[in-house]
Amino acid sequence: MFPTSCDTFVALPPSTAGPRVVFAKNSDRPEDEVQEVVYFPAGHHEPGDKVQCTYIEVDQAPHTHAVVLSRPAWLWGAEMGANEHQVCIGNEAVWGRESSDVEEALLGMDLVRLGLERADTAEGAVQVITDLLGKHGQGGPCMEDDCSFTYHNSFLISDRTEAWILETAGQYWAAERMKDGSRNISNEYSIGTSVDKEHPGLREYARARGWWDGTAVFNFSQVFSYKTTARIEAAGTRYCEGKRMMEKSDGHITAQTMMEILRDKESGINMEGAFLTTGSMVSVVPRDPTLPGVHYFTGTPDPERSVFKPFIFVDDIKQLKHTCSPCYGPDDPAKQKPRFKSKPDRKHPLFIKHQITTDFFETHKERGEKVIRNMRELEREKMAQMETFLVEGVKDTTLVVNLFSDTAEQEMKAYSKND
Repeated sequence: MFPTSCDTFVALPPSTAGPRVVFAKNSDRPEDEVQEVVYFPAGHHEPGDKVQCTYIEVDQAPHTHAVVLSRPAWLWGAEMGANEHQVCIGNEAVWGRESSDVEEALLGMDLVRLGLERADTAEGAVQVITDLLGKHGQGGPCMEDDCSFTYHNSFLISDRTEAWILETAGQYWAAERMKDGSRNISNEYSIGTSVDKEHPGLREYARARGWWDGTAVFNFSQVFSYKTTARIEAAGTRYCEGKRMMEKSDGHITAQTMMEILRDKESGINMEGAFLTTGSMVSVVPRDPTLPGVHYFTGTPDPERSVFKPFIFVDDIKQLKHTCSPCYGPDDPAKQKPRFKSKPDRKHPLFIKHQITTDFFETHKERGEKVIRNMRELEREKMAQMETFLVEGVKDTTLVVNLFSDTAEQEMKAYSKND
């Protein structure tokens, strides 16, 4: 069985409650995969420097922005994240007529991180990702396993003022700009005739493959999608449910709205089973450039049983110790060839305590409900505090420099709280 999930959402004014952009994603991955939340500071780099991504090495940029990432602990890239300029990116697996490539290249998750590290706007991230896609291609195993599971990628990218949907098929791509309203993507091509940027050879390639006759109106999703598969139908159901839930709250979408959507199990958005929601993210980014964005991450499976913990970019942030997985350096089986001959223990401290606690829920339902109430109360307290920063700004950065890690500590205490 391969994953058929991941859902990413964005809402812009006037769909949001006030002049803010709200971004959200559930990352749905193999049930035994650990997702960590990590921070990397901005950096300056020398000409000729290289950066080792998951499988291949690429030229390093002269400057990289500070980023916070939620990522499968075995790889270099990220499922989702944000940078210091309040650019947010999440990717989705997509399949279509164009075959995906098992040959090692850049993963879509590598492109998420590269876009965040190198772009200070959403449109800039589209340019970064498509340039790298053209130069290096996309491909390679997308799971920590000796298998040929691969996919193409779509991306939802936002900043303070707009959002972009970028959808790829091999080296070919199309992008659509959003200036207002809401949008979600769910493992299927969604760009139709509204194409604002595209690969220069996109239409000629489609015509050469016999997918487009060159005279009909060019509809990207119709041209590149499978005609009908169970995988696409499942994604379509989640897409429709996600769209319906956002439309229900249109005009007053908040971080809380997005968290409720990400926690919804009936729709399949909060996935259970062999592939499940291993990490979740919600970001609130004011349009006012003087105000901070607040980026919430779980760092644990199942948002229904997790706390969305806030992160704000300020100077002097240290690594997020409670959600950082063990590092195995060059001995990591994911870095050696042949790859994935074993799976080391990648559980971080929060994951370990969360796993013990949620396993306990299964046999102690009443106790589990009390713990969930404690977790929700912690989350509400943090969201109320963050609202002050979103309105007034951060006047004393020492109050938030350890915000995420401190909240993770409080979450672990909430697991064993007796009242």
